[in-house]
Amino acid sequence: MFTKILIANRGEIACRVIATARKMGIATVAVYSDADKEARHVKLADEAVHIGAAPSRESYLLADKIIAAAKQTGAQAIHPGYGFLSENEAFAQRCEDEGIAFIGPKAHSIAAMGDKIASKKLALEAGVSTIPGYNDAISGPEQAVEIAKGIGYPVMIKASAGGGGKGLRVAFNDKEAFEGFASCQNEARNSFGDDRIFIEKFVQEPRHIEIQVLGDSHGHVIYLNERECSIQRRHQKVIEEAPSPFISEATRKAMGEQAVQLAKAVKYQSAGTVEFVVGKDQDFYFLEMNTRLQVEHPVTECITGLDLVELMIRVAAGESLPLTQADVKRDGWAIECRINAEDPFRNFLPSTGRLVRFQPPHESMFQSDTAKKLGVRVDTGVYEGGEIPMYYDSMIAKLIVHGTDRNDAIAKMRAALNGFVIRGISSNIPFQAALLAHPKFVTGEFNTGFIAENYGKGFAAEDVPHGDPLFLVALAAYMNRRYRARASGISGQMAGHEVKVGETFVVVQLGAEGQNQHHEVTVSDFEGKSGSSAVLVGANSYQISSDATLGQIRVEGSCNGQGFTAQVERGTAKNPLALRIAHNGTQIDALVLSPLGARLHQLMPFKAPPDLSRFLLSPMPGLLVDVAVQPGQKVQAGERLAVIEAMKMENILFASQDGVVSKVVAGKGESLAVDQVILEFV
Repeated sequence: MFTKILIANRGEIACRVIATARKMGIATVAVYSDADKEARHVKLADEAVHIGAAPSRESYLLADKIIAAAKQTGAQAIHPGYGFLSENEAFAQRCEDEGIAFIGPKAHSIAAMGDKIASKKLALEAGVSTIPGYNDAISGPEQAVEIAKGIGYPVMIKASAGGGGKGLRVAFNDKEAFEGFASCQNEARNSFGDDRIFIEKFVQEPRHIEIQVLGDSHGHVIYLNERECSIQRRHQKVIEEAPSPFISEATRKAMGEQAVQLAKAVKYQSAGTVEFVVGKDQDFYFLEMNTRLQVEHPVTECITGLDLVELMIRVAAGESLPLTQADVKRDGWAIECRINAEDPFRNFLPSTGRLVRFQPPHESMFQSDTAKKLGVRVDTGVYEGGEIPMYYDSMIAKLIVHGTDRNDAIAKMRAALNGFVIRGISSNIPFQAALLAHPKFVTGEFNTGFIAENYGKGFAAEDVPHGDPLFLVALAAYMNRRYRARASGISGQMAGHEVKVGETFVVVQLGAEGQNQHHEVTVSDFEGKSGSSAVLVGANSYQISSDATLGQIRVEGSCNGQGFTAQVERGTAKNPLALRIAHNGTQIDALVLSPLGARLHQLMPFKAPPDLSRFLLSPMPGLLVDVAVQPGQKVQAGERLAVIEAMKMENILFASQDGVVSKVVAGKGESLAVDQVILEFV
């Protein structure tokens, strides 16, 4: 067994590998860029080596520097994590040539599965179901139209070297096939340096279901059940679960056996994933093989009790798999939510900056102890006070739960999301809460088009309706009374002028443009029960109890006998006296006033926000890579104004109306904050 390994990655996956290595008694070496000098994976590793500047092309993608770091520190093996060099056949071969074990498949397996056209031919030869299509490179748009006609519309036009949604179009007729081919070819050439295009049948109501496989150097290959990955936004997975709520036992077995056939055909060693697209009638077709550890591997670990990272390390060290197919179990239900640094209310624009607060929910399952079950696990590479840099992907953490069944897992995940405190940057937690509460998600009736169909026009607060919105009002009144009760106990108050707690209040729920809602509320404590109150909101009664310490954001307790987790904060940017209550993805700002105070508040005029239409504001933190206009220039609606880059995404800002540029406020190369002025118009 190895005594020291290097992790050629960063963030949560680097921390994940370190956790298992530590359990196995293996020393670890981290590599880091300028941006990651204080990163969590650097702090956790036994040693750390600086490998370059912040952009990944100048650090994490430099094979020479990573190999040199391994030699310098005496690391006998390299774990690539996922992304970066994890599926780079040249890097895997280089490791082998340098006498360093690559904790992943052999270079020939990566090469065989890395090309979408070649991998489909291999899959066909291995007896794996493949989508009807034309798997040779296509010469031009005219040939593309003829092929599409032969297959039958709709068809999918895809770049052979594509990924992440680039180089992909769906065509429903000749015109779309002609234009789609040209667009895909251009994208593929620009993004991957490879403009080969192929066409296949587009599966209606498709599910994205993948099979986890595991092979060793002794010819043994097994499959570890499936993962449902159909909840995607712009071809990026958002929620994953295991098992799938859709496929039958017979389909599961057939998919697993075919995945093993393919893995054996390429002499696969290590953990890998065979991805399938599954139609509404459970007809399934090979999509691609990911020759690495997947982001969503924890859900497989939860239902099988296996540590996939440990098994990868053991296989790379030459050991045989310690189990057979008959030993693989499927216990309970697991769900993973990707918690990303993005603002769902601003069309999911990246959000970077300092994590002022980072308090994940209480963990009861852990990366390196996969035997623990029926709880909550958090895989992360960040910490409170740390920075979310603009140079890498937007993932803050992976939140994983394991339940006895799917309903139990959904309930656990909703509670865990309620207790996940993130401040300083925006996160997609409200969006995740909305997805989990959606009736079609709850019943399992969804496909890969679910988010596009239900949130095609973006995401707004109205998309997260609360099951009992008056509970938020009741909780505001309950917490306010606890604040006042504490104040009443302060010594040294003037006799006759002590703070009176009171029982009758008006909760003013603050709305946009001064459209507030008033709720008459009565709060009375239960005698002899500390932290327990009866709250009456109109005709609705709530018995709320909590041991939460005043001032903490996460509040856990019970309401009418049912447990809850919510977030409560005193003071908002607009009103320092307001309480902000968040629960199940819904958030309200409220003032809890005396009846007289509420009447006086109604007399206060609404102060409209300033008119900012004369300014182009940065919609997100990022790097201003281009300003396309100059002072005095006339612009028309829809004209390109500036380009901002953050988290591997390029965002182009266009003029919303005709105008004349008065001043360029921010310069090319400047790091922008959200809402920072870039341009001023006359």
